[in-house]
Amino acid sequence: MAEKNHVRIQYELANERVEIQIYNKAMAKTEPFERHKVKYEEWFEKNVFAYKSELQAVRYLLPKRGTGVEIGVGTGRFAVPLGIRVGIEPSKAMREVAQKRGIEVIDGVAEALPFEDCLFDFALMATTICFVDDIEASFKEAFRVIKPAGFLINGFVDRNSSLGKFYQKHRAKNVFYKIATFYSVDEVIPYLKKAGFRNLTFTQTIFHTLEETKKVETIKEGYGEGSFVVVRGMKPGVKN
Repeated sequence: MAEKNHVRIQYELANERVEIQIYNKAMAKTEPFERHKVKYEEWFEKNVFAYKSELQAVRYLLPKRGTGVEIGVGTGRFAVPLGIRVGIEPSKAMREVAQKRGIEVIDGVAEALPFEDCLFDFALMATTICFVDDIEASFKEAFRVIKPAGFLINGFVDRNSSLGKFYQKHRAKNVFYKIATFYSVDEVIPYLKKAGFRNLTFTQTIFHTLEETKKVETIKEGYGEGSFVVVRGMKPGVKN
């Protein structure tokens, strides 16, 4: 019995160390969002047509009904207009704004979601994956909390797009993107499939620079042209 207790204690300590490591990394990544809340909000006002284009592309693939959660909800700029009422967000400054907008926001990170298995009909990640520490763990966690036949909708700036290349070139001057890791669509797909998602569907938008985006852009299926790509993956299974 003593040996079993020793093994259990070591296991619990190992888990605790992993959780502490995840927490510490999350704190480092949230620091710009804590300090630059106003600058974060200003982007949506300054680039309103790009923002609305992204919203439209996400809405196109979002389920019309069901209970959803946004992972990395930020200040609620996507969750509120899309009707998502629950969000996960590690930044206190971001959480406070989202809560004022009516979102139930829980402190947490994408790699260790504080939810039971198979709880939501869908999960949204909008411009989130470039700020996570472990994209593979984040997708696996999303898969875990989604019900069978549910969906993960993931919107992000394609690293290989014109906007993605611009962000990377000027990342040192941007308080947010200097800590970001950009992914191409072809890099994201294997992570989604490894997590278990199937039947991947794509939309894309933003075909100009931010300065040239003077109206809500069109939505095209697929990827490879637009800078903002949305991919929806389904968790196999049958709905209850």
